[in-house]
Amino acid sequence: MPIPNAEHAIIDPAKLYGYLLSHVHPQGRAKAVFFRALGYESTTWPRLDADLRRQHLSQEPASITPSAYGQMYVIRAMLVGPSAESAAVVSIWIVRTGEHVPRFVTAYPEGT
Repeated sequence: MPIPNAEHAIIDPAKLYGYLLSHVHPQGRAKAVFFRALGYESTTWPRLDADLRRQHLSQEPASITPSAYGQMYVIRAMLVGPSAESAAVVSIWIVRTGEHVPRFVTAYPEGT
């Protein structure tokens, strides 16, 4: 079963264009190289947003872990990018305590 209320998930655009797709972010730049190979760019971040929603949030979480902040969900699934290249990606989501919608935390290549 997918994450509850996945259709209302919150993805902060800055996490996409300012971190995952940023070639200058100290921690994000390595991820940006990976996502660029799939065809994603910081200027076209809405495509990554849409693909995460369609390709990841439709999947059943690989694990669900309680944390001090709420329920953490880990999704391991393929991500097919704009270049038609695909790769195994892990996306992390949280439903904060007292909230009912998942929030995007991060994503990275599986195996890293």
